[in-house]
Amino acid sequence: MKRITTVGVYGFTAETFLEQLATARVGLLLDLRQRRGVRGPDYSWANSQRLQRALAEAGIAYRHVKALAPTTELRQLQYREDDRQGVGKRNRIALAPEYRERYTREILDPFDPGALLADLPSDTVTALFCVERDPQACHRSLVAARLVGAVGIEPTCA
Repeated sequence: MKRITTVGVYGFTAETFLEQLATARVGLLLDLRQRRGVRGPDYSWANSQRLQRALAEAGIAYRHVKALAPTTELRQLQYREDDRQGVGKRNRIALAPEYRERYTREILDPFDPGALLADLPSDTVTALFCVERDPQACHRSLVAARLVGAVGIEPTCA
């Protein structure tokens, strides 16, 4: 059985992030970000090249799955809703309904998960990765729900 979890950047240091992945038995991290950088010194460890080096040292494989990243237009739609609600990306707790609908229609529906699922390890957990702390505030929750709906995928927690 293949297992997946989700994890974000916010709320972790580089050390606690890697500890979380080790505790969850993550062997593959799928980066679902369009832009693979995070602003600010507290999260510079999550910028793609630094993250990939740290993961390699920890024995965790890395793959960027840009096809599942939200477009700039979709991200801007969510940012407008965040502004309307007076919340920032770091403390958002849910995705806007329009974002959820459009992400599903524009990104998930055309995506064929077959090749992705075939390459997931069975002996370790695969982590779907983005930046938001709460999975329900991030598109990775939509990807996880779609993959869990596929045959042979079991959700796990991290």
